[in-house]
Amino acid sequence: MAAASSSDSDSGLTESNEANSKWLDAHYDPMANIHTFSACLALADLHGDGEYKLVVGDLGPGGKQPRLKVLKGPTVLTENPLPALPAAAAAFLMEQHETRTPALALASGPCVYIYKNLRPYFKFSLPLLPLNPLEQDLWNQVKEDRIDPLTLKEMLEGIREKAEVPLSVQSLRFLQLELSEMEAFVNQHKSKTIRRQTVITSMITLKKNLADEDAVSCLVLGTENKEILVLDPEAFTILAKMSLPSVPVFLEVSGQFDVEFRLAAACRNGNIYILRRDSKRPKYCIELSSQPVGLVRVHKVLVVGSTQDSLHGFTHKGKKLWTVQMPATILTMNLLEQRSRGLQAVMAGLANGEVRIYRDKALLNIIRTPDAVTSLCFGRYGREDNTLVMTTQGGGLIIKILKRTAVFVESTGEVGPPLAQATKLSVPRKTRLYVDQTLREREAGTAMHRSFQTDLYLLRLRAARAYVQALESSLSPMSATAREPLKLHAVVQGLGPTFKLTLHLQNTSTVRPVLGLLICFLYNEALYALPRAFFKVPLLVPGLNYPLETFVECLSNKGISDIIKVGHPLVILGGKVGPWGGQ
Repeated sequence: MAAASSSDSDSGLTESNEANSKWLDAHYDPMANIHTFSACLALADLHGDGEYKLVVGDLGPGGKQPRLKVLKGPTVLTENPLPALPAAAAAFLMEQHETRTPALALASGPCVYIYKNLRPYFKFSLPLLPLNPLEQDLWNQVKEDRIDPLTLKEMLEGIREKAEVPLSVQSLRFLQLELSEMEAFVNQHKSKTIRRQTVITSMITLKKNLADEDAVSCLVLGTENKEILVLDPEAFTILAKMSLPSVPVFLEVSGQFDVEFRLAAACRNGNIYILRRDSKRPKYCIELSSQPVGLVRVHKVLVVGSTQDSLHGFTHKGKKLWTVQMPATILTMNLLEQRSRGLQAVMAGLANGEVRIYRDKALLNIIRTPDAVTSLCFGRYGREDNTLVMTTQGGGLIIKILKRTAVFVESTGEVGPPLAQATKLSVPRKTRLYVDQTLREREAGTAMHRSFQTDLYLLRLRAARAYVQALESSLSPMSATAREPLKLHAVVQGLGPTFKLTLHLQNTSTVRPVLGLLICFLYNEALYALPRAFFKVPLLVPGLNYPLETFVECLSNKGISDIIKVGHPLVILGGKVGPWGGQ
């Protein structure tokens, strides 16, 4: 860039190892007095002489005195006041003439101001919206001096709370005034025609019928009325209108309007909506867990910055690809495109004074600045192809030039996919047996499926029969009735001929205790002897385990065993006890 450069001592941006730095410090002015964001920065050859200028929609200090500034190098070339705060700036070609001079579009309030050769050319205003009939009737009464300002305020406040149609800007300004200022406002505006008009929140360009870099482009506007408008580049008429569930704040688009295009809109409700050429409503929806702070399209991936200090990658169908956590709050985002190397990456300006450059989730470079960066723009500036323009929170201007020998290498210190992911798996070759089995499944698929279903039904039948048999033989550890929710579990210990029988009784109810239960053992007295065959169960508190112990002596020496049943009027549990152990 032919513009003057600041010395390293003045810039404050000198890195620890200048030889390893990928950037040249071209200019740094902390007192440039530029307050803007990334959507209001544009680089364009406004005069068709190959000298690219920087277009800035400046908000002004404290959001006052907005201005349109055009910079050539580090100096301000022209400066014009704006009637309202700028929302976005873009350079685009309006017509296929030999001059090939791009026009400048600046969205501000409800209008888009078009400049050619830095001179006003056309002003497009958003169409008027229908008025609230009650509001219009009130202002008509004010015009006829039938109601006073205080009554007007009370009735407008009632309309604002209940009406479906929002109030006009004139009424909203009136409601913000103090009582002493209302009468003067009414006298000034009662003779004017009341109008309701929305404002522009975002703007981007869309190629009309060719994908070439110097092709004619349409303007795509997002409005406060939850709509997206596509404007004709020559007549500035509305070519298409699409509705959204919320107000769009960031737009990204790919394709051509006359052929096919996809439009992504990040909205205030925390969702991203994907629209296509013939859709009046969103086709896909990406739900974010927090509010978006930036939206950049890198090839076919939508990169979204969120208020949770993270970058997310999504496909155009809403599938989440990756997430990268940032060390600080994201203030601004933009695209870095190095055409000579075919590189596209996303730049993120952070609150800690860093600008991080990512390709997918891999970190390529970190730029440290003396102040937090609030806007980013990369492209051709002056006669340098790869120039990075940044503005800071304090109103400073930073210009850096990417070295021609610079090559971005993915950092190994950042979190990313493991190296083993790129290792090719050693997949064994298909054997003859595998091929024959595949052919058999293809030819006899129906018969195999029927055989599988038959075996599955038989398995279910056998399981049901076993369950019924367990219930009939009282082998279930749970109570067979719903009157008392009990769980009973028996444990036999010992090698014989004397065994220790422990019953674990538990009340499975959540709140109700059980009281007054009796338990007895039913057994063959010729085979077993129990010194205590009857128990009176204490109060059973829900959830606690109560062990009840007794001893069993085997009387037979012939190896005969039988079932000992544990029962009470509600519970029966069966099991076998052998002469030398077992259950």
